[in-house]
Amino acid sequence: MTESNVQQFAPDDIPAASDVPAAAEGQQERRGGGGKGDRRGGGRRGSGDRRAQERDSEWQERVVQIRRVSKTVKGGKKMSFRAIVIVGNERGQVGVGVGKAGDVIGAVRKGVADGKKHLVKVPLTRTNSVPTESRGRDGAASVLIRPAAPGTGVIAGGSIRTVLELAGIKNVLAKRLGSKTPLNNARAAMEALSALRTHKEAAKERGISLEQIYS
Repeated sequence: MTESNVQQFAPDDIPAASDVPAAAEGQQERRGGGGKGDRRGGGRRGSGDRRAQERDSEWQERVVQIRRVSKTVKGGKKMSFRAIVIVGNERGQVGVGVGKAGDVIGAVRKGVADGKKHLVKVPLTRTNSVPTESRGRDGAASVLIRPAAPGTGVIAGGSIRTVLELAGIKNVLAKRLGSKTPLNNARAAMEALSALRTHKEAAKERGISLEQIYS
């Protein structure tokens, strides 16, 4: 599939992931609420829906890029949309997803589902920073992430900043090296975050005490 630069979307035109309608929206219940069994069943469904909404409310989604892509098929070109979505709970879990569909809303929905399938657990310090320096690479994109002192903020740009913010990191220094492609940079940042280890985990892997690391 080849990408077409014919049509680009401004940030204001990109719909938020929260604006995407649920898959079951518009469906009507087949049974009424007249019987006791219906009331009991409705109560169970209601509590299940509330739990599902609480789980969904923990996650935040941000659309990084939407592009129109084309695929050459027999008889012409088939046009579709590709959406890059970053999903995170701001408590140490973040994922990058890509969705393709014939419409923008469908592409965003698929991107959110794909991002939740590829979550990475990020170890955070007490100051909401990363424990050690880390590097990640994806394709021609390379990302360097370093810990920072409290009050520094998120010093990063592009899709890397979105990944770090949704992971819950508040103080960090990041530098983009190489390619400027948003998808490759986001995946490179995910590689760097997945390679992070706490000092306790590093000491256990090396077979030494925690005091020897700080000495």
